[in-house]
Amino acid sequence: MLSSLARLEAAATGRAQPVATVRHCHLAGAPLVMIPLKLAGEAAAPLAVMLGRDRAEPALLVVPQPRNRDLRFAFAADLAKIVLEHIEASRGAAEALAPGKDGEERFRYTDAPQILLPNPGGVGFLARLGRSTRFRSTEGPYAVEPGVPALGRWLTWFADRHDHPGSSLLLTVTEALRLHWATGQSSLEDGNLAALMGWIDPPDGLDGAAAAARAEDPVVCPPAGPATDPTFDNEVLAPAIASYDETGHEQRVRTALEGQLAPTWDLMWRAVDLLRALPEGASVAKRWERDRDGFTWFHRNFDEGVPQPRRDTAVRAARRLHDLERAQDAYEAQRAFDDPLIMAEHRLNGQAFGGVVAGGDPARLDESGKRPKLRPHLLIATADPVRLDTGTAVCNAARPGLKGKIVDIGPDGVTVELTGGMGNRLTPAPGSVPELGDRVVFTSLTGGSFGPARFPDRESTPWTHGGPPPEYVPADEDAQEEWS
Repeated sequence: MLSSLARLEAAATGRAQPVATVRHCHLAGAPLVMIPLKLAGEAAAPLAVMLGRDRAEPALLVVPQPRNRDLRFAFAADLAKIVLEHIEASRGAAEALAPGKDGEERFRYTDAPQILLPNPGGVGFLARLGRSTRFRSTEGPYAVEPGVPALGRWLTWFADRHDHPGSSLLLTVTEALRLHWATGQSSLEDGNLAALMGWIDPPDGLDGAAAAARAEDPVVCPPAGPATDPTFDNEVLAPAIASYDETGHEQRVRTALEGQLAPTWDLMWRAVDLLRALPEGASVAKRWERDRDGFTWFHRNFDEGVPQPRRDTAVRAARRLHDLERAQDAYEAQRAFDDPLIMAEHRLNGQAFGGVVAGGDPARLDESGKRPKLRPHLLIATADPVRLDTGTAVCNAARPGLKGKIVDIGPDGVTVELTGGMGNRLTPAPGSVPELGDRVVFTSLTGGSFGPARFPDRESTPWTHGGPPPEYVPADEDAQEEWS
């Protein structure tokens, strides 16, 4: 409801409206900004890429004839040098962690590489480029540079991490901006980086709608890739590539592509400035720690590992889907805990309620069992629509460790019985229980509503899911003798 209201207000005022009060993604100090372009009609034929960590010194890599296999893999080798250098420069030192359950020593890099792309289309292109390069051999008649298959494995890994909710290792700028601002245009139109930035940060003298309309002109604001404008392809790029085929000089192609990429390069860094101006959410650091854990593990085992398979096995696919669902569940809860504006959305849809502590028994003991338990009651006077049932587990939005359950919903408010987060004694720890008159918000959102699942080994699954086929034994005795 709030998001729809923000879109209506943006359309009425001509300016994007904030839908978050804090930044819900990590921004590295020196991310690798990358803008890829591909050849029209080809799934993974690179055309050019502009990339770099310094907004004043972008590097431009161009494939003057994308249909030439040697030029494409020479491009991949040049791209590998920049990406692999960024990975090594961004990992930082190793910090020691507490030993694991098995007693083995653990460590984690203090930082991790971050790549910024304009839109989700760039993620799909990098994933396809990774698949086309990670299986290449460095020996034989069609050998490639050693960095090419390494680049493919890293691009595949980054693309996989992008699917992980809350991960900031591979960020798309349009998704990050939409997470924090609502515009007066459709979600499909928000996929245009120039139009989206026109609503959020319009040029002087223009409102958001006018700036977005101007941004849809491919001459003024070329597409942010990976696809290029058809008019540009036909009238500029095709003659430039034909000129290269005749003369062997790539400057014409290079100049044409640089003109297409430069406006997006400026937009990317303007978007980074807008995002960096927002204060970071409280849970962002914890999610970045998990990103660093994943990066540390993959980096440590890179030399001993093999390229990722083209398709996951059934067990690995099920485990991956389960992990993504758990991450999505935790991500939504963490964003709500970090941001009162997002929590307000959950209050409107009934997953949370807020109000003033109007009564209760903060020192109540439950003596129904063998041993008494500390179970305070809080009566919360609220005007929110409460759509949660009695018995629903809830937690305090300001302090998620303070847990409880709804025991009564009446005309005077909602009665919550606190069950955890108050200390280990029969009297609550100081400050752990909200006092009379305090404003509180309780929600059914939790950081982990379901735990890890156990999956069988591949050998223990039926043959339809990758396991060994059943042994064939004929039923007829004569047939058994003949078969043996």
